Amino acid sequence: MNAPDGAGNAAGAPAGVGRWLRGRAPWPALLAALAVCGLDVARVMANPRAGMDNAVVVRAARALLDGGSPYADKRFLYLPGAVFAALPQTVVDDRVLFHAVPVVTALLVLVGVALSLRIFGIRADSRLAAAVTAGLGVFLPFHGLVHLGNWTVVSAVAFPVALLLILRERWCAAACVIGVAVALKPMLVPLYVLFVLARRWRALAWAVGIPVVVSVLAALAMPRPGLFFTRTLPFLLHGQDDYARPFDASWTTVLPRLGVPHLAALALAAAAAVGVLALARLRWRAGGPERMRLVECASLLMLAAFLVSRPSFLHYMLVVLPALVASVVERGSAARSVWFWLALLPQLIGVRWPYLEGAQRHAFKDIVMITGVAAVLAAQAWRTRSRAAGEVTVSGRVYSLRSGRDPVNHPDRSDCPGRADRSDRSETR
Repeated sequence: MNAPDGAGNAAGAPAGVGRWLRGRAPWPALLAALAVCGLDVARVMANPRAGMDNAVVVRAARALLDGGSPYADKRFLYLPGAVFAALPQTVVDDRVLFHAVPVVTALLVLVGVALSLRIFGIRADSRLAAAVTAGLGVFLPFHGLVHLGNWTVVSAVAFPVALLLILRERWCAAACVIGVAVALKPMLVPLYVLFVLARRWRALAWAVGIPVVVSVLAALAMPRPGLFFTRTLPFLLHGQDDYARPFDASWTTVLPRLGVPHLAALALAAAAAVGVLALARLRWRAGGPERMRLVECASLLMLAAFLVSRPSFLHYMLVVLPALVASVVERGSAARSVWFWLALLPQLIGVRWPYLEGAQRHAFKDIVMITGVAAVLAAQAWRTRSRAAGEVTVSGRVYSLRSGRDPVNHPDRSDCPGRADRSDRSETR
């Protein structure tokens, strides 16, 4: 059992902070938080480039309707299923899309925040919800995501939905959510490792099978789908072009800009990603409160990809940050570390950093955020490794010596089709 929050905690947070954050916020505070967030959206729409990434997908869908290949445009970087998902937008006037896309993107981010709070049983009208909503309005990754209308927002919603389903032992339903999100934009692929850690092979098959089937069927319905392999993939693997490369915050791109040889930067990034993956496995095996274990392990898996993948943009962090911030109500969470918040500090709008302002050097601030949050979670995973000493592995599953079972791994019930409920027995030595 998790100890009550009112008696203080090992991380030094004030007594009762979790209970206070869960409490209902006054309506004026909620309205003020929404106003701060809404003002940033309005500021985005004052910029003539609002929704530019979404416009690329819509342009690809219109090219398909005109009989061309969506992949003739080198900036269309999504899987084939995204083309058909964007078709409804082709009947909407561009002026309407210009105003609608930032608003819809912001609303979807808020939905993702509400779902992330729900993982820890926090109300959408709580003090923490008000603080997070206001914080988004002064947070550069949110501003960038709304400005671009990037489809990363789909993963920002799918990530907490999948975790909520897993907490309810609905692994296959979670896999379907992840599979649909991957079919649109393959950002949540690192979560496949979560199914491997939990030995949920049927769910993994659903998560892999859905995007494969959707992509194959969509590719067969469009002309020249092979351009994805001959044009799009090489463009991605080479770090895109001179326009996008300065915004890439992955180690493989930023370290060479600091003078590190390319091969050495690639080796360092790969080593860091493997290390974070190993610590994600350690965090999974360490146990502890299931909600916190699931959020921190899943976030580590995503951050491992952000460190090494090309590209890795600042708005990617909106996939994992809402759930991590929500975990602040739990004693001993990584979000209660001052280092977690220091890593986010450079992303506050209005905080100016000498020599790091402007598009060409923004990635140096972004890599601090990604690496800093990953380091805090990695340290948390290392500290919790001692919990695994009170557990024993039987038939590939981890059971507590105190309770005799693991609530997440124990398959008392499953939503996977064709899988009968069963009870597992554990032995303690």
